[in-house]
Amino acid sequence: MKYRYGKYVEGLLDGLDMEALIERLSDLLLSSGFNNPWDPGDDADQSMQALHDAVLDALLNGGVMSEDMLQHLLNDPSDEAARDRLEALVQQVIEQLTDQGFVSTTGTAASPERPAGGQAGAAEGQARFEVTDKALDFLGYRALRDLLGAVGRGAVGRHDTRAFATGIDAGGPPRPYQFGDTMNLDASATILNAVRRGQGLDVDYEDLMVTQGDYQSSCATVLLLDCSHSMVLYGEDRFTPAKRVALALTNLIRHQYPGDSLKVVLFHDTAEEVPVAQLGRVRVGPYYTNTREGLRLARRLLDRERKDMRQIIMITDGKPSAISLPDGRVYKNAFGLDPYVLRETFAEVAACRRSGILINTFMLARNYDLVAFVRRVARICHGKAYYTTPYTLGQYVLQDYLTKKTRNVH
Repeated sequence: MKYRYGKYVEGLLDGLDMEALIERLSDLLLSSGFNNPWDPGDDADQSMQALHDAVLDALLNGGVMSEDMLQHLLNDPSDEAARDRLEALVQQVIEQLTDQGFVSTTGTAASPERPAGGQAGAAEGQARFEVTDKALDFLGYRALRDLLGAVGRGAVGRHDTRAFATGIDAGGPPRPYQFGDTMNLDASATILNAVRRGQGLDVDYEDLMVTQGDYQSSCATVLLLDCSHSMVLYGEDRFTPAKRVALALTNLIRHQYPGDSLKVVLFHDTAEEVPVAQLGRVRVGPYYTNTREGLRLARRLLDRERKDMRQIIMITDGKPSAISLPDGRVYKNAFGLDPYVLRETFAEVAACRRSGILINTFMLARNYDLVAFVRRVARICHGKAYYTTPYTLGQYVLQDYLTKKTRNVH
């Protein structure tokens, strides 16, 4: 039997970098309610039309396709034919995202033959997509890779401290053996002790010397995220970058610091713990900023941890405007810095300090009164205050996690 071989012609879908495409779609996949902060139940950001438009924009303007691919796609004598090819490519990309497990879809998208305005189209218009755990894990990995590239990869490792321990990795001066130490004997120092006592090579218990290595500690962290409405108002989405930082920290801890723990607490009118796996799906709201309740919940979570270092990383852009009362009601005041709210918030900061918990605050606003509030928080708990933007937030948080906090163990 004879075979005929033809020249392989690469399809446009084969030439696409799907990982780069997913990264370009991260704002949509990590939707925080920026488009409609007043309606937490609005699913417009998760409609198939929103996914279609985002994929189309990424293909044409996101750098996902090379100039040659774009020219091949759009260089057609008929505008209608070019439009049809582009539409077919978008549909293929969506199918590829679904097949590879980055998104899941429900319902059926409206078709030209059955317009969305009709009765049948109303049912079809309910078609939605949902981001999967695989996509969130991938976005966390890419965020971590980008952040490590910005701060330098040499900083990655376990948490070094100024203390010494009798571990396997030697580096410090030898010391006499004590009951319970790892039997990491320093042979030369042990024999030298025996010779000095005139025992020759007859080594006794008091001659034993062990080597010391750098003591490496574990850390418990609560990422305290402000999800009040100010995080997505005023024309800037500040909550989505905060979620990216949390996803990057999760990947860092899982792969580089397996002994560490990370919990996430959202604070708004009240406060709540959310599973890290669900962080990429949360949205902003309700409206006010109950900083004290967030700190209180974070302190309770950290009090259960038996780690050498315990810290709170707080990311916020607003002033405290609410506190929870003993009877369960929430006292709210959005106008100015309420002295009662401030007093109760500072009291909780002092409670964190008494518990040995460090608070490092990342402020996404530069208002004078807010800066003064953050400085006082840092002064009370001996923590750090960073004044940053959504674009540089990840670099500051990662640098702080890798280096700054290790100075608390002596």
